[in-house]
Amino acid sequence: MQRAEVGVFGGSGFYSLLEGAREVKVDTPYGEPSDAVMLGEIAGRKVGFLPRHGRTHRLPPHRINYRANAWALHSLGVEWVFGPCAAGSLQPNVRPGEFVICDQFVDRTWGRMDTFADGPIVTHVSAADPYCPTLRPLAVETARRLDIPVHDRGTVVVIQGPRFSTRAESRWFRGQGWEVINMTNYPESILARELQMCYVNISLITDYDVGVEGDPGVEPVTHTAVLRVMQQNNERLRRLLLAMIERLPRKRECSCATALAHARVE
Repeated sequence: MQRAEVGVFGGSGFYSLLEGAREVKVDTPYGEPSDAVMLGEIAGRKVGFLPRHGRTHRLPPHRINYRANAWALHSLGVEWVFGPCAAGSLQPNVRPGEFVICDQFVDRTWGRMDTFADGPIVTHVSAADPYCPTLRPLAVETARRLDIPVHDRGTVVVIQGPRFSTRAESRWFRGQGWEVINMTNYPESILARELQMCYVNISLITDYDVGVEGDPGVEPVTHTAVLRVMQQNNERLRRLLLAMIERLPRKRECSCATALAHARVE
């Protein structure tokens, strides 16, 4: 049987971690996922990797089939999901090259299919604490063991994309005290919660959103700059993911596994 217990959404740099990887095409009730799932093994754990943008990065953030992606991993038996992503900083103390293990999100997207709860059973999943309480501290502790600069919490504001923010928007987000800006974390994280999978966001800071206000030495974000920092930090991200998978508990004891227990109106 094609099975996995750990799932990873991310970029192509993760392929080299999988031992004896094989490609599996997964059909879902929600259409096609971004790509086939690569199945392999890390530290004795079966892992499924799915590039959220497709392996050639052909899908912009607003065109990703988030429901199909989440369902594909769930249908393979995945219980733990890692969601590393490129992200911008909204605060001077959160610097490019650092990691942020977010504890909150703010959704500023529109028109995305962001729930499996289309009826006839009405379902209201709690999002008060949207990320797994087991995976978050594991990510922080592991990053510190590896001497990776990491922030143990932060709020990510998820924008629609594919354009970057205006200066006015960035000032607004910064003024709210939010630390991170990204285009893909919503609805990926909450769909995992609806499927009772554990999910952790690992934001790799690639840039300051539109530059630090009032600092002429910091340029507004460009796609080229984002890719440059991602390439420079890919190895650290791969080391972090490998070490986290090696340290995963064998049994889930968090509330993610029972997220639907009191969420349904029947």
